[in-house]
Amino acid sequence: MKKLTALPRWLKDVIYWLTDFLLIIISVFSVLTVYHGIRFLHTHLYPQKTWNTIFMLLFFSFALFQIGGIYKRYWRTATPLDFSRLFFATIFVLFPAVPISIIFTTYFLPWHYLFFSVILSAVLLTAFRLIIYFFYHVQLSGTGKNAQYKNLLVVGAGEAGRIVVHDIAKNPNLRYNVIGFVDDDDSKHNRIIEGIRVLGTCNNIKSICKTYGISEILYAIPSANDETTQKILNICSETNCKIKIIPSIDEIVNGGTNNFSKKIRDVQIEDLLPRNPIVLDNEGLAQQIKDKVIMVTGGGGSIGSELCKQIAVFSPKQLIIVDIYENNAYDLENALRYTYPNLAIKTLIASVRDKHRIDTICKKYHPYAIFHAAAHKHVPLMEDSPCEAIKNNVFGTLNMVQCAIENNIPKFVMISTDKAVNPTNIMGASKRLCEIIIQAFQADSNTNFVAVRFGNVLGSNGSVIPLFKKQIEHGGPVTVTHPEITRFFMTIPEAAQLVLQASLYAKGGEIFVLDMGQPVKIYDLAVNLIKLSGYVPNKDIDIKITGLRPGEKLYEELLMAEEGLSKTAHNKIFVGRPSFIEKQTLNEKLKRLYDAAHDEDIELTKQLLTELVPTYHPNTLYKEV
Repeated sequence: MKKLTALPRWLKDVIYWLTDFLLIIISVFSVLTVYHGIRFLHTHLYPQKTWNTIFMLLFFSFALFQIGGIYKRYWRTATPLDFSRLFFATIFVLFPAVPISIIFTTYFLPWHYLFFSVILSAVLLTAFRLIIYFFYHVQLSGTGKNAQYKNLLVVGAGEAGRIVVHDIAKNPNLRYNVIGFVDDDDSKHNRIIEGIRVLGTCNNIKSICKTYGISEILYAIPSANDETTQKILNICSETNCKIKIIPSIDEIVNGGTNNFSKKIRDVQIEDLLPRNPIVLDNEGLAQQIKDKVIMVTGGGGSIGSELCKQIAVFSPKQLIIVDIYENNAYDLENALRYTYPNLAIKTLIASVRDKHRIDTICKKYHPYAIFHAAAHKHVPLMEDSPCEAIKNNVFGTLNMVQCAIENNIPKFVMISTDKAVNPTNIMGASKRLCEIIIQAFQADSNTNFVAVRFGNVLGSNGSVIPLFKKQIEHGGPVTVTHPEITRFFMTIPEAAQLVLQASLYAKGGEIFVLDMGQPVKIYDLAVNLIKLSGYVPNKDIDIKITGLRPGEKLYEELLMAEEGLSKTAHNKIFVGRPSFIEKQTLNEKLKRLYDAAHDEDIELTKQLLTELVPTYHPNTLYKEV
């Protein structure tokens, strides 16, 4: 049998009208049968009066139902108030019908027949709607063959929500049982849209989910601003429902389709974090990038690949992707060629440790700017392999700097990290040394060297978010190193956009600091992510405190005290004062560090690193739980 919800609205209305018509007729004949027995059906008692009474009841019933909006109700998601409205709307037929039957006794059945007929029809019409309600809320909730359908609540009764519900009705493979809408527009309350009723406002989400057994919530307001989205999603996250979302209008347009149902995705943790939209100087970026050769090292990594995507928007003459890991670079190249078929792309497999290879690339392609994102970034791994961190991060950067100078490359932007501030681990200290190197070489160079420093990037390789998701998929526990550990977070697109924007302000030697917003507790991230997955923290999925790892801080910083801080033209980008270091002394110490790292002398490597980076103080907090 075809599901009622799959029928067109007009056909469902016809079914309701015909059913009500039949039930009213049955009510009248049932009362007459009770009064006169079965012989009534054979003697045809009151034939004309009976049909006159039936037509009068039908007329008043349908008139009152239209006035009361009975046929606008969506009975699968009806409330007790809806059923009481139907019952009393039917009873109200007595007020015009009884006086008419008393006055015009020649044409209508006696009033007491009519009275009991109306009472019976009220019971039957209400019972018919109750059967529809229980069919969906008992059978579909878990006992029938359609139990695999998920009860869905749609947040947003606008155009996007309407389109999604329409798509769900047309596509049985989506396997959703749409229970209703919620919307904060009071004018939409109790309205029926695509056969689905608006059940309340966003403040009613928790109670609606409990009342109707909702298993998934779909946020369908792509035009909402970030503040509104975060507020509503945080309300949704207080339920035990899985939450899905239609992305913003920008994401839909960039995806090349207006099919909202194909754009539905799981809510991500960054959707819950307070973000302000980033406004870019597109004209300035176009002047810097358009028709120029741009090179990105570590182009296949999280930040590097997003930088390539953002750069591609501004139509460079050629984009050079440099990476040692061929798989990521290959995937990125294919994605860019699909999205930007006219973009000249060159993907080169090379290590920044190999100065000759990098120099050859620079001489051949003559890049206007290098975005240096290649680095080892995993803090615990670099604590176990400190010499590798020095070889790759420090001397890879030194190779890139020297090649940029030797080939007269106008601009060099290095991706740094908040872990370079008062570092407590090898990775952070190595990145701070990279900052020192570019500032030292800036003094007598025509290349503008700058570093851009920011915190953790949500969803990047090594981020806690992918780890938490895998742990949740396996049933937990979700591991957090310390209940008070906090981090600054930024999305990958945000970080890449601000790196490009900061490069516009480069005069040489600056360390740009990105506004990361408010620090976020990792424990709170774990709790929210578990909720977004439809589970109850520490009930369905445990959160386990494991203790700080080697080199790990409780809190990260973005600026050292001696650097100072001043504003740029962009409200999310700040700049620290350049602090140039005498290059000859630095070179001598770097030579000793190079030898120690390549000799795998870990203790000497750490000692020399401490001399080069006075703010480096190895952390022992990780021993505490």
